[in-house]
Amino acid sequence: EIFNLLIKPTMAKQSMIQREEKRERLILKYTLKREALKNDLKITTGYQAKLSVYKKLESLPRNSSSIRHRNRCWATGRSRGFYRDFGLSRHVLREMAHEGLIPGLTKSSW
Repeated sequence: EIFNLLIKPTMAKQSMIQREEKRERLILKYTLKREALKNDLKITTGYQAKLSVYKKLESLPRNSSSIRHRNRCWATGRSRGFYRDFGLSRHVLREMAHEGLIPGLTKSSW
């Protein structure tokens, strides 16, 4: 049953998924360097010194910033309608809830 959900015709483009994986690698690679530069920026007081630290920060790849990371559904790769608690998009979450694949999650009715 769960394998049927993994093979969906509505998968995200592979190029988008690969781009996101590349971003994750860059984020891991430059995290320490980026944090060190940000700490240097807080410590430095002179205008010229701050400008030089900013230049170093700008020289890092843009995709190495964690703010550019986009959460994606692990089953479909969809980026919108993402539920962090489950790591799924709303479509897959709904289907899995109806099939009873997510423990403790039931369809509400009133």
